[in-house]
Amino acid sequence: MIIYKILARLIDYPTTEMIENISEVRTLVAEDASIAASEKEAINEFVSWMEGQDLLRIQENYVNTFDMVPEHDLHLTHHIFGDDRGRGPALVDLSEHYKAAGLEVAEKEIPDFLPLILEYVSTLDDMGARVFLGDAAKVITVLAANLEKAESPYAKLIRIVDNRGHLAQAA
Repeated sequence: MIIYKILARLIDYPTTEMIENISEVRTLVAEDASIAASEKEAINEFVSWMEGQDLLRIQENYVNTFDMVPEHDLHLTHHIFGDDRGRGPALVDLSEHYKAAGLEVAEKEIPDFLPLILEYVSTLDDMGARVFLGDAAKVITVLAANLEKAESPYAKLIRIVDNRGHLAQAA
């Protein structure tokens, strides 16, 4: 599903390539009927925020948001285990899940990184994606709330992910 691929790119570290292709995001979002109007609005608002700044400023915001504040960490198991030993087996299990599904994770990637998770769920059907995200719903809910509290422009994107995971729980 394209929405997860779009969210993965927007939530990942901002690059020149992403900024150069940002108008394409608007087009993809506008053309995809599976993206709800409220989701389109949130994504377009985020894209407008990005367009209003230079790349260095966006990168600085990203680092200050996700790398400097543990409560905003995009590595989901960090919110459950911190640096505890229990995190290792969870990461191995997730890596094995990806491998079984045919997804190759780069050596430097940690498998619980939210943009990587979104890349994976973009390969699933709608219900499969929602169920997979539903397994991480508690962590994603807390992450979204933390970002909202900090008034981060990323908060609405994380809330989209959160809402989609909760829809599976209600089904």
